Amino acid sequence: MPAIDKVIDLISQYRRLGIDSQIDYGKFYLYSIITHSTAIEGSTVTEIENQMLFDEGISAKGKTIAEQMMNLDLKRAYEESISLAGRHAPFDIAMLKGLSRLVMRNTGSTYKTALGEFSSAEGDLRLVNVSAGVGGKSYLSYQKVPARLEEFCRWLNAERSKEMTIAERYNLSFEAHYRLVTIHPWADGNGRMARLVMNHIQFEFGLLPAKVLKEDRGDYINALIATRENEDLSFFLDFMAGEMVKTLSSDIAAYLESTGEESSKISTISSEKKVKSSKKILDLLKVYPEYSATRIASEIGITAKAVEKHLAKFKAAGTIVREGPDNGGHWIVVEPTLSC
Repeated sequence: MPAIDKVIDLISQYRRLGIDSQIDYGKFYLYSIITHSTAIEGSTVTEIENQMLFDEGISAKGKTIAEQMMNLDLKRAYEESISLAGRHAPFDIAMLKGLSRLVMRNTGSTYKTALGEFSSAEGDLRLVNVSAGVGGKSYLSYQKVPARLEEFCRWLNAERSKEMTIAERYNLSFEAHYRLVTIHPWADGNGRMARLVMNHIQFEFGLLPAKVLKEDRGDYINALIATRENEDLSFFLDFMAGEMVKTLSSDIAAYLESTGEESSKISTISSEKKVKSSKKILDLLKVYPEYSATRIASEIGITAKAVEKHLAKFKAAGTIVREGPDNGGHWIVVEPTLSC
């Protein structure tokens, strides 16, 4: 079953249980989204600390002012985004710059270039070229950013007006996330903005918002890189659907435990759930030998780290053999019956 179909099944169960109708659900879920998003950018403020910071104005002990301001700024940006989403406001460059201004309000910087001065704290588009880390590929040249951002807004507005299924709406939000972070319009805050725009679309359509879990930061970056290098959006769509499967499954299990219901009442996503992860992985590799650990994880609903452990055991046992390089190679299943 495709990962996005698993998401739809879990959302149905999530809503049948009434998890999203609990008191303060929306507030605390939003706090969780904010905490994970800033954690990906280096914040160490926890969800509990953010709750105290947002609701009581109590600073987190041992955490820098910059970290706490990053979280407060993102909260204000989300509040504005949710308001805009509720009004179905069209996307344009002014709206995106306004949201970016809120995201970077207290942690942005002023840059002086040959073309003039610009400020990420004001939501200004970058006037410099940037790359993805040391030795990383360069993003779109700054001269092309305004036109590409305008094109992005036209595309997104056109897509938002179409009749779509829930799965198609989620995929639209994931694609918007990928497109915006690839344009990289700002000198700072592009990741937070891309995740905010993804959630903005989900709020507008009344969907349960997705979050990129802080513990999956490495897999998230790898999914973005794989999508870009292979020019195949399915890598990122599957990763995001996999993140939702993990979040929803965890929330459902925690809810049932808190209410004293047996975990057996969690309906199976499909008959595959009863099959061991090891068999699922081998079955996938027989059909899709080129799949990466991240892609496999998205398909079967476990972490990429767990998949890598299975692959290491398979290799040690001679059950699979790697042919070719890490990028561009493929697996050969020698013996399809190993239980780990």
